[in-house]
Amino acid sequence: MRSTSNPAFRNLPRSSAGYAQYGQYGQYGPNVGFEQPPGAGYGMPQQMAGAGDRPMTVDDVVIKTGLSLATALVTGVLTAIWAQSQAEARAMGPVLGVLFAGMLVGAVLAMVMIFRQKPSGPMTLLYSAAEGVLLGAITGVFEMIYPGIALQAILGTFGVFIAMLVVYKTGAVKVTPKLTRWIVGATSGALILMLANLLLSVFGVNMGLRSGGALAIIFSLVVIGIAAFNFLLDFDMADRMIREGMPAKWAWFAAFGLMTTLVWLYLEILRLLSYLQND
Repeated sequence: MRSTSNPAFRNLPRSSAGYAQYGQYGQYGPNVGFEQPPGAGYGMPQQMAGAGDRPMTVDDVVIKTGLSLATALVTGVLTAIWAQSQAEARAMGPVLGVLFAGMLVGAVLAMVMIFRQKPSGPMTLLYSAAEGVLLGAITGVFEMIYPGIALQAILGTFGVFIAMLVVYKTGAVKVTPKLTRWIVGATSGALILMLANLLLSVFGVNMGLRSGGALAIIFSLVVIGIAAFNFLLDFDMADRMIREGMPAKWAWFAAFGLMTTLVWLYLEILRLLSYLQND
């Protein structure tokens, strides 16, 4: 069974055949695939589908992801407009307060959804709104310093997303266990480097990864590449959830997983564009 570097997908309920077998009730009756003890999976209860809970489809994932993106865009644009006006007035205190509030709420909701192991439409939309506020506050400040950078970052993010979706759907790159291990390892390595850079910067040590120089540009390009390849794992996981007939409500969980990668990618593209404009 392949793993994934996206924490949203790492704790999904599983059976000995993969995910809990939800796709069998139309053909063999509602109880097929549910003969498992309450503690199966990762030590958490299995998520049982009711008789009226239809299997998830591609349309479910597209609609839920679209709603999540729309929520993030609306809150992000409104927050960015407000943050830019505050930055122009040199009133950075409220902007930082909103930024950290969005970061905290988003982090808490993400942790709850990951460890709760239950899909939730309201929580996914609240997470998207919180991330929109976070990204909007950051973008508003960047837009004041580098006019036009927000649109470039948005277009770049969606461009990468669409490109990787095409790559996945055409089979140009196959999601194999070996590729999965490579992406998980690269993601872990990048996160460790970013954390080390952050901690060392507190003590005045500059690794150069976020300084805006040549090394910072190269590092950002590498991280953008890693984030892009994470989309392949997200698409593959959602595809497998559909093939194995998980209930339609799990499309919210797939949307949540895709949103975490989109947020990461957008921030990294925004950072790279700021480096390039400094040059």
